[in-house]
This record gives sequence, C-alpha cells and structure tokens, in this order.
Amino acid sequence: MLPESFTENMISFYGRDEAERFISCMNEPMNHCLRVNTLKITPEDFLALSPFHLEPVPWCPNAFYYDDDVNPAKHPYYYAGLYYLQEPSATLPATVMPIEEGDRVLDLCAAPGGKSTELGAKLRNSGVLISNDISASRAKALLKNIELFGIGNSVITTENSNKLAGFFEGYFDKILIDAPCSGEGMFRKSNSMITAWEKNGIELFTSLQTTILRDAVKMLRPGGSIVYSTCTYNPYEDERMVEFLLSLDSDLYIDEIPYYNGFVPGIPENGETGNSDLSKTMHLFPHRVKGEGHFVSLIKSRGDRSASVDNCMDYRINGMIKDPYVLEFLDESGLSFDRSRLIIEKDRLYYINDSIPDISGLRILRKGLFMGELKKNRFEPSQSLAMYIGKGEYKNTLNLPADDIRVIKYLKGETIEGNSENGLVLVTVDGYPLGFAKAKDSVLKNKYLAGWRMM
Repeated sequence: MLPESFTENMISFYGRDEAERFISCMNEPMNHCLRVNTLKITPEDFLALSPFHLEPVPWCPNAFYYDDDVNPAKHPYYYAGLYYLQEPSATLPATVMPIEEGDRVLDLCAAPGGKSTELGAKLRNSGVLISNDISASRAKALLKNIELFGIGNSVITTENSNKLAGFFEGYFDKILIDAPCSGEGMFRKSNSMITAWEKNGIELFTSLQTTILRDAVKMLRPGGSIVYSTCTYNPYEDERMVEFLLSLDSDLYIDEIPYYNGFVPGIPENGETGNSDLSKTMHLFPHRVKGEGHFVSLIKSRGDRSASVDNCMDYRINGMIKDPYVLEFLDESGLSFDRSRLIIEKDRLYYINDSIPDISGLRILRKGLFMGELKKNRFEPSQSLAMYIGKGEYKNTLNLPADDIRVIKYLKGETIEGNSENGLVLVTVDGYPLGFAKAKDSVLKNKYLAGWRMM
C-alpha cells in the first residue's frame, strides 16, 4: 500500500484525477526492455538476428520491449555485449544527451552503468567517458558493464563530486546526473523503495542533489550540456531542483526534450520562479507510458566553448613498450592499436587513448582499456580486450552459431572442441566475440573470465 502522505502529495502536485489514475496502475506488471549496443551492432541488424519478439520503445531508437516469458540475460547475445537490460523510462536521459564524437563526457552517478554504456556507445570510442560512482562496491558492476559493451575510452572513478570538481574545472562537454533521489518512480518495482521513502523522506536527497549540482556546474565547459534526471515525482527534486541548477550560472537555460505520446511536460506551477521553460522538462508516469516513473531535463550553457581554458594535463606515457610477448601478441592477432599509447603498469597492459587526461590523485577503478597481463614467458589477453574487439578483427577465431551447445559450454567455463589454428583463439557467437581460449589439436582450453561465467 502506498503511504498516505505520498498519495496526498501526488494529489497536491498533479491533481486528483491524475493521482487516482497513477495509483490504479500500481498493481499492474512492469515493462521490460533491452537497449541495443550500437557500438557493436545496428538496431536493424539486431532485429534480424534476435530470437525474441521485440516492440520499439518510442523515445529510444535502439531500445525494444520484450515479452515477460523470455529471459534475455541467459542468451549468448547478452554475453556478447549486444544489449543492456534496462527499465524503459531509464533509457531517456542518455538518449536526449546530445553526444558528439570526441566529447569529454561525465556520468556523475553512474553505477550500475545503464546510462554510461549508452553514452560510451554514442562516443564510439572517441573522446573520453569518465564514469563515477562514490560507492566502490557499486562501481564494480559499472566496470563489468563498461567492459561488456566494449568501451575502451573510459575512466571509472569512485570519488565524491567535490573532489572531481576540484580536478576537472570547466572540463566536460557533457555531464549526465541521474541523481540519487527518493525513488518514488520505483515503488511498483520494489516494496523496499516504499519503506526507504517512509524512512528517509526527501530532505536527505534534496541536500545531496544541491551539492552534486553545485559541483557539476563547476565542471561544465562553456557551451556544454547537462542532463539532470531522477526516478521520482516530487517537484522539490525535479522542477525546483532544475530552478536551483539554473540559479548557479546565468548562462544556463532549459532546452527542449522531444515529446512522445504519454509524456507529461514539467509543470511551472510546481516550481517557485514561474519559469515557463520548465514545461520543456518531462515527467514519465507508469499509467501514461510503458515504463516506470522518471523525470528528465536538458540544460545547456550559452557560453563560448572556444573561450574555455583546459586545466587538465594530458596523460603522460613514457616511451614505446618493448615487451617481446606483448609485441608478439599484437603482431599475431592482427589487432591495430597505436602502440605509442600502450602502457605497462604492474605487469598489466593498458591502452590509453589520446583524450584521456592525467588522472593521478583520483580513486580509480579502471583507466582506458585493460588489455591483459604479463605472465611468465607469455602475455595473457583480458576479457575486456575480447569484448573490445570488433567483428572480424581477430585473425584466429572459432565462430559458433547461437544454438550450438558449445556456446553454452564455453560460457560455463568448460573445455570445448573446434577447428582452429593452435594458439590463442577468440571464440565468437555469430561473429561477435565472447572471449579467449587456448587451442591445441582442436581442443580449446577455456579462458573465459571466471566471474562472468553463466551459472
């Protein structure tokens, strides 16, 4: 049952008729969708390949509803990083972010990675994506999803927003803030969200939100964009928080978000300033769209991008690597990397693209693409490298159709058989990489990362 005070708030903010329609849908089942990883495959090609019945999510061109009687998380295409499973309304913030290739992008509250993976896919491994979550434990799931998607231009940090603001002043072209909030939009998903709401109220979250927004504005480059979103309905966390954001910099303004049937424009009367542009923000309600509750706003800066000052140093790389086992692997694999951007730290090889800044001094979970480890008399390529490799880019492969029993055996960590050259083999499903194996006389010793195996 919904808390009485919450129901009263909904009537006060949105009117009795709207509130009653909302309450009546709380016992209806949730909708589920998958969002195609456009870094690996186009939506059109995925639809031709997909074994699922899919219906398009109207506001996200690469997201599709799937039926409740299927489990896409158990399909090999999920392990190939071809899609991310996401609540449909949650696809909107990253969709409306106007990413351009080469941008410097910050996802400030990023775990578990649903929005970061879409931002990274839109960057197409150009520029830099810094995905941050203050929780180191939650950031581990973020790291896995970034690697699963094949994103190689990312940095994953676990800092508070104030520490980042002191480091990245005026640095980012685009900042996404899916803010910690009271979670009213998730009431249908979990009764625990209702319990947390009753315990915490909104005051805890409005304090966090104002702190985060102050720091985010400091990190925005002139002419840049901020997407601010929540999964709640309360105007104190939505319209009024956008008003607070605008008050921090006179160059900021609210930009249009595309309207789709069922969206509810922001309500200026629920703000405090009478700003009519609040109607350019959008609410998503579960009784109006096939998704849960969300609020999304797009804020832009009128500032002159060319006038910005770069306060971050370039990442320092000391000379070309000379390790013979790394060089042998690169030569034999057929993979193309700028070898002047490769570094070895503590026997681990990384590729640092030329947009990643010097990030020393921050709590870092991962920087750039982790390519593998130096072992005794060999180089061991990583799972993240396997996922980064594009279709057809690796010389020695064993390609299996999705319905081949060997695919499931491989994903469970078992030895499989197959015709390939001896040595390191990239195992693929319908051409899309899954991971490495070591082949000898048609027997492939499994190298699939233990923590990722199918249970």
